[in-house]
Order: sequence, then structure tokens, then C-alpha cells
Amino acid sequence: MKSDFKFSNLLGTVYRQGNLVYTSDGKKLLSPVGNRVSCFDLINNKSFTFNYEHRKNVRRITLNKQGTLLLSVDEDGRAILVNFVSRIVLHHFNFKDAVNDLQFSPNGEYFAIAMGRFIQVWKTPDFTEDRQFAPFVRHRIYSGHNNDVLSVTWSNDSRFFISTSKDMTSKIFSLSSAEKDVAMTLAGHRDYVIKAFFNETQEIIYTISKDGALFQWEYTEKPTDGDSEDEDDENDSDDEESESSKKPMSWRITAKNFFHSDARVKCATFHPKSNLLIVGFSNGEFRLYELPEFNLIQSLSMGQNSVSTVNINATGEWLAFGSSKLGQLLVYEWQSESYILKQQGHFDSMNALCYSPDGSRVVTASDDGKIKVWDVVSGFCLVTFSEHTSSVTAVSFAKRGQVLFSASLDGTVRAWDLIRFRNFRTFTATERIQFNSLAVDPSGEIVVAGSQDTFEIQIWSVQTSQLLDTLAGHEGPISCLSFGNENGSILASASWDKTIRIWNIFGRSQHVEPIEIHSDVLSIAMRPDSKEIAVSTLDGNISIWDIEDAKQLHLIDGKKDIIGGRFLEDRFTSKNAARSKFFTCIGYSFDGLTLVAAGNNNSICMYDISNEVLLKRFTVSQNMQLNGTLKQLNSSRLTANGESLDLIDRDGENSDLEDRLDITLPGSHKGDPSLRNVRPEIRVTSIVFSPTAAAFAAASTEGLLIYSVDETILFDPFDLDVDITPESTLESLKEKEYLTALIMAFRLNEDYLIHRVYETIPVNDIKLVSQDLPIVYLDRLLTFIGKLVMESSHLEFNLLWVQSLITSHGKYINAHKHLFSSSLKSIQRFLARLAKDVVLVSKRTGYLQSYLTQETRELDTYVEEEEEHENDDEEMDEDEEQEHNDNDDSDSDGEGWLGAANGKKASNAFEEEGESDSDEEMDSN
Repeated sequence: MKSDFKFSNLLGTVYRQGNLVYTSDGKKLLSPVGNRVSCFDLINNKSFTFNYEHRKNVRRITLNKQGTLLLSVDEDGRAILVNFVSRIVLHHFNFKDAVNDLQFSPNGEYFAIAMGRFIQVWKTPDFTEDRQFAPFVRHRIYSGHNNDVLSVTWSNDSRFFISTSKDMTSKIFSLSSAEKDVAMTLAGHRDYVIKAFFNETQEIIYTISKDGALFQWEYTEKPTDGDSEDEDDENDSDDEESESSKKPMSWRITAKNFFHSDARVKCATFHPKSNLLIVGFSNGEFRLYELPEFNLIQSLSMGQNSVSTVNINATGEWLAFGSSKLGQLLVYEWQSESYILKQQGHFDSMNALCYSPDGSRVVTASDDGKIKVWDVVSGFCLVTFSEHTSSVTAVSFAKRGQVLFSASLDGTVRAWDLIRFRNFRTFTATERIQFNSLAVDPSGEIVVAGSQDTFEIQIWSVQTSQLLDTLAGHEGPISCLSFGNENGSILASASWDKTIRIWNIFGRSQHVEPIEIHSDVLSIAMRPDSKEIAVSTLDGNISIWDIEDAKQLHLIDGKKDIIGGRFLEDRFTSKNAARSKFFTCIGYSFDGLTLVAAGNNNSICMYDISNEVLLKRFTVSQNMQLNGTLKQLNSSRLTANGESLDLIDRDGENSDLEDRLDITLPGSHKGDPSLRNVRPEIRVTSIVFSPTAAAFAAASTEGLLIYSVDETILFDPFDLDVDITPESTLESLKEKEYLTALIMAFRLNEDYLIHRVYETIPVNDIKLVSQDLPIVYLDRLLTFIGKLVMESSHLEFNLLWVQSLITSHGKYINAHKHLFSSSLKSIQRFLARLAKDVVLVSKRTGYLQSYLTQETRELDTYVEEEEEHENDDEEMDEDEEQEHNDNDDSDSDGEGWLGAANGKKASNAFEEEGESDSDEEMDSN
């Protein structure tokens, strides 16, 4: 199995603090998540998290207009410059103070930093003439404020910028030293000025204060004393005198508007092209105004907590809101009044997680009583279940079907339908007990749960939701339960009585004698083939046991591999710390050869079971604001008594009233992370391998960490020579050497080239190429097909490829399942989707067939009736024609159509005369 796992994504949390940034095209949104930065693709419904980490939580981020450089700064002023396209860290820099705002100029040549009472302008890093990379060069420091600067806003031409401050003023500065006269102070507000904006023409400036006042400034004539109408008339009569006596110009307030809200203004943004102003308040309300008329367009609320930040994309359509207390991120389209993105992480720490059988989803459970389903590819939460009334302690999927099970401290075990997203079963015991462990039979027919209140294991039937049985035998509370994936009747349970028992569920008996463990069992995991079981104990060891013989096979000493960090109140280094030298959660890989383990520490260890060696160790987080990440003792942050200065509560020294208020419960470890009175501790509560064996997930204090094998190889130099080029590959394709061309395309590893060769191979040659394909390229071809089929319209062509490859190499694939698990899962997803489409089409065509059949029957009946009518008409026509022929025979042969007509008239007249004569005779008689 591959061991080159790397951090790939961070799920479970979408926003912590700081500002939100759109890319220049408005399709992607950047959000600070703790000490990392996440990017959400709003068009393609995907997300990723940058691999780099800050030492503390990110405070501000900014992206240049070209979309190439990303600059992020943490709470200590340490900045990291990143290439946004390639996601590579370019430079580290320390500004040595807290940064309140950070903005790139519109032309991308400078960036401004609001730090303390000063504004620093730096040149954007670029390549100079001698090709030397100059990371950070300071252009100038601007001063003039008497208190902290809160924001910096650039003009559209990048010549000027406005700064706002806590001293209730705004100042205009020029980037060029030749324009010193431009510098001006805009005063008049009665509270902090949180933001200022230029309009599109740069003729109007808007300033917004915290108390809800909006001032409009324009560059007009400055009034002077002693002016009169006579002097104006004289100036109008003489042009030279009017120019010499011209009034001085100045920025003056031309309009004052007020929001009239009981809440304070927390953030604001302005879109110059559409004159749209968006304001967020401390009560969760946000409003949209049209300037300069100050017309209220919309007023909505995103909750009861304050709106921390707001931003708008370049087109002025999508608004992004962030709430730090809720960890909520919204993208709102104000014209259609709909949400483009609405995501929120767990309110409390995560307790458990599990993968879906196809590996496309991850389910997390938390102390807040909620269950969230996350999509692995997009990184978005699909659905949230909140029916549990207490902490959810365990979640597990059934091996078949979209059924999820959860156990909670509220005394219930629930079954969830992930197709209709509803709770369809609820399991309870005969008495009210708190469930802390859960296991599901691979067939999905049996669900078992354990509790720390009783010593029995509860067994329910999923079909009837009836309590079938209770397994008694343990002499202490149940701590862990585990089923295997293949033999569904084998259940392993661990208890506080320091024993592990193997049960035969359907036989209602113990499989073997209880396994005695010399230390408390913290976690157990059964190998997928149900032949071995791994046990993590309090003494830091991981022991592997054979289920059939109850013999110990392997013993891994994990104490020496664990990185134990020091807490802030510790007076010793992490090397001398003795806490958390054990693993609280372990998980088997798909092939059963590798074990991954983690606990209440800052390390994730991956072991090779057969050799009992450490393959790789991952660091969970480098965030120094969490307990357990520090290594060395910093004596400069210690008082004379040996106490840490960071433990001193300085909230009472804050300038804002809402920051000075403290409504938290002292010593509380749970609840909103931003309201805790103690520092959160780094830990991993659950860790699980993906069914595809290409990734594993860890539920940590920072969120849901996804580590995956990086399979995006840009260039594969193996088996290459100078003759293998794209041109030679296409030449082989023209000469109908399809196998050679396909192998050459895989060696070059160019997607467009592989795609062209793949679709050029004729249908008749697919079977032959599949049979002769080397085993080395089998997994890569299956992976390529799995990615292609989800977007390709050639269904039969792709199915023929899959059928030929499976038929030709089925035995090898079956013997090496772990090598092809990822590619086969993608093929399986395609086949499942195709099967659904085929069933749907068959249903529709069935209805259409019945309709057409009924119509055909009616049409046949109608045609038969018409044919009968036609036969009757033909017989009548024949009779009429016969009579007509007889009349023609009686006529003279020399008369034409005119003479026949005259003869008919004469006969009619004769008949009339005959009738009249007969009438006269009857009258006379």
C-alpha cells in the first residue's frame, strides 16, 4: 500500500475570523479557516484548502487583481506570500505587529497595511531587471492618525487611498510624494470610522462610522469670510481677476444619512459600478442601499450573532457574509434573493466520523447533537440532522444501501435514509441509558450498541426496530464495538474490565474465550476480513490478536512515536510531558496491512503491521493558539512567578464595550470555540480509512482533516526515450498501432493525448488492445476511464472498454484488490448511475409503449372501418358506372358533350310537358 499521504483538504469548518476575498472573476471565494486558508469554487461546486499553515489564526488575507499572488497575515503579523495558481509558498515575512487591514492596489503594484497608527505601503514582489527576486520592499510609511487605523481603501487609478481610524477621522493620502497637497483629514463622525469608499468617478467619498452614520463628501469650493455679491459680479466681468481670486477647493460634507438601527455597524462594502452599499450589523442584520439617493433595497438577517465581514464580487451580484461566532459562511445573490452557498461547521467538537461505502461522503457527529454529511469532492455539507437531543457519540454506515446509524447520549440509536434524508428508525433499550459505542452488521440487518451505564450489549433488528437480545458477560461498562466487513456474524467488544470478547451474533455465543488485556482498552478495530483485531491500550501499545485462536500476533510500541506538545501553563518542554502518550482511535486500511492511529496529541501515526514499524507521522496542526502544539518553553513570556503572560485576561483593557463584556462560564471546555474561557486542546477523536484506500480522514480540533495520496503526476519519466513525443504518438495512431500509441500516451501522461488515443481506437480492436495491455498501465487506464465516463456521452463505447478490461485481467484484479480499489470504485459509481438512468428510461419507455400500443389498436380499428366504408363506396361506384355506361350506349354516336346535354334538356322538357298534359286530363275528368 502507498504511504505517501499528504494533506489535501479541511472540511467541517468554513470560516473562523478575518475577511473574505473574491477572485477577480468573482467565481471563487477565499475564506480564513483557523491558521489555514480555504478556497470555494462557486461555479464548479468544489473547494480546497491550501497546504501551508500559519503559527496562529489568520487575521487578514488579500489577493491581487491578476489572481496570481495571495498574501495572508496571522494575529502576530507574520505574513506568507503564496502563488495562488500553483499553491506554492514563495516567501515568509514578519511585520512584527498586528495587522488590521491589508489591501492590494488595483494595478497590483503595491499593497497597503494598516498597522497600529500607521499605514505602510509596500511594493508587490516581482522579478526585477536583473532577474533577482525581491520579496518585500517598503515604499513609504504614512502617519497622522491618533489611534489605530481600521481600514485602507484604494482609488480606482491606484493613485490615492483613504484610511479610517478609531480617532473618528478619515485621511486621504497620495501614493506619489509630488502630490503632498492631496493629503486631507475628513472629520465629523462621533464614533469609530470603520470604512470609507470612493465612487466610480472618484468625485465622491463615503465614510461609515460605527454608530450608523453615513457621510457623503464632495470636492467643492471652500467658503471664505467677506465674500459678497458685488465682488462676484466684478469677478464675472473680468476673467483674469476671476482666476486670481478663485475660491479654494476642499472636501466638504454634502449629505448625511443614518441607518437608525439599535445595533452597531460591524462591517460594510461598496460596489462603485452599481453604487450598491452593503452594511452588516451586530445583531445579524444586513442591509442593501443604493447611493447616493440612500434608497433601502433589502433588509435581511443571517441570525442573532453579528456579521463579522462582508464582501461583494466584481459583477456586483453575489454577497459573501461571514459570522465568526457561528462559524457560518453565506454567499447571497441579492437580485434573485437566493443563497448560492450556505455552509456552517459544527458548533462543538467532533466526536466520530465514518465514510460512505463508495467513499464519496464523510459523516461527522458532534457534541452539539448534530450529524453532518460532507461531500468529499466539493467539501460542502449536503445535509444536517438535528433530531438527537444530546451529544452524538458514534456513527456508522451499513455496507450496502444508503443507510446511516448513529448513537447518542440521549438514549437512542437512530437510522437515517440518505436518499430521502430522513430518520426512519429509532432504537431504544428497556431502560434509559446513554450509548457511547455503535456497530452495524455488514448486511445492515443488525445494529448493536454499548453503554457506560450497563454491562450489556443491546442488539436490534433494523427491519422491525425490535430489541432482539442483550449480550451479557462483561463485568464493566462497554467502551468499544466493532464488526468485520466480510464475516458479519463476528462482533468484538471491549470493556472497562480489561477484556475483549468475540461474539458470534447469530449463534448467540462467544466465539472464543475472553482476551485478557493488561491495560485499559481505548479503541479496537477489526481487520476487514474479520481474522484479526487491533487493540489500543492506555499504556501506549497497539496489540494485534488473531480472532480464531485468541493469540497475540504483533505488538507496536507507540509511546516513542507520539509527539506530545506542552500546554501553555506547563513549566517544562514537550519532551518531558507525559500526558497523552497513547492512541484513542485506530483504523485499518482497505487491505488490512496498514494501521493508522491518533489520540489526544498532535500526531497521526501510520504503521506497517507485519513489520511493526512506523511508516509515516503527520502533524495535526501547527497553530500555537491551541494547547498541545508548543514544543519549547518560552521564558520571555513568563512572569517572575513562572506564570505565562498569555494566561492573563486582558479583555478588560479593550476599547470597545462589547469586547470588555464577559458572559462566559469560567472553566467551560464546551460550547462556542470563540467564547471559551480556556484554550482549546489539540486532539483527534476519530480516524477512518476511506474505502478507496486512497485517503483517510481525521476528526480533530481544527476540523475534519483529509489526507490523500497525491495521484496528480505532472510528468512520468519512467520508460522514456527521445523517440517518445506527442508527434510520434500521433504518428503511431495514424499507422493504426493502437496499443503502442496508448502506452506512449500513458508514458507522457498528457490527458489530452490519452483522451485522443482512447477515443480513436476502433470498437473492433478494443478487445485485442485490452488483452495485450501491460499490467503496469491497467490501473491508470481504469482510473482514466472512471474520470472520463462521468462527463462522456459515449456510454456503449466506455462500457465495452470496461467489459474488455475486466474480462481480460479479472483474475489479476481480484488477486490485487487493494491496488485497484480507487479505480474500481469510480467505475462502480458510473455503473450505478448508469443503472439508475436505464431503469428510469425503461419506466418512461414502458409508459410510452403502453400509450403507443393503445393508440395502435385504436388506429387499426379505425383503419378496418375505413376499409369497409371504402369497399362499400367502391361497390356503389361500380353500379353507378354500369348505369352510366348503359345510358351512353343508348345515345347517338355522333353527339358530343354539348349535344348530350341538349338532349337531356329536351327530354326533361318533354317529361314536363307530359306531366302537364296528364294533369290537365285529370282536371278535366
